[in-house]
Amino acid sequence: MNILITGASSGIGAATAERLAQEGHTVILMARRVEKLEALKKTIEGQGGKALIAAGDVTNFNAIQDTYQNLLKELGHIDVVINNAGVMPLSFLKNGKVNEAHQMVDVNIKGVINMIYSALPSMMEKNKGHIINVSSTAGRKVFPSSAIYSGTKFAVRAISDGLRMEMAGARKDVRVTDIQPGAVETELTHTITDQEVLEMFEKMGEMEIMQSDDIARAISYAIKQPRNVNVNEILIRTTSQSF
Repeated sequence: MNILITGASSGIGAATAERLAQEGHTVILMARRVEKLEALKKTIEGQGGKALIAAGDVTNFNAIQDTYQNLLKELGHIDVVINNAGVMPLSFLKNGKVNEAHQMVDVNIKGVINMIYSALPSMMEKNKGHIINVSSTAGRKVFPSSAIYSGTKFAVRAISDGLRMEMAGARKDVRVTDIQPGAVETELTHTITDQEVLEMFEKMGEMEIMQSDDIARAISYAIKQPRNVNVNEILIRTTSQSF
């Protein structure tokens, strides 16, 4: 399969690209940090896999749509789109970090929408495809400082289920899966600038967390299912995570 992964430069996106390439798929790496993508491509090819680079910013619909069409011309088809790009600068609303709030909406919601609108027409035309959206346990439960982030991930869940119902109603074999990871070791927490949030996390103490490949395996599982089987959601937490 040809599988496009957004946010592929690190974390869950990079781990998923490596795993799926090892399983024989051609992975299309999309992110803004080209140097990271080039390094990942080299790693994948060194392991015998096949990877292509399609650098882009998911918040720019026109550019993403053009890139997607060019990929279709080059490859003929894209079988799976994994909407993994996301940011998580958690903050308390009272601290007024409105630019960070807007960034989360732009990347976490609009980025998913832009990729869906780019990919869906060709998938419907071919009556085949799979859109996988990476949400979060924060899309099920809000906690202090997660109001905006949780709002974006609740939105991803709603968009995923709405799209799934549309495709089922239209009798189209376009599957939709919503992946909901709990605590994972990624770069997401590096974007937090709210000192109160950082102090809150310190007081919570250490918790064993998952690795990115743990989520990659869940994504691989959803993809491997027969065409008539749609894994709607996968909620996955580390064993020691209570919330």
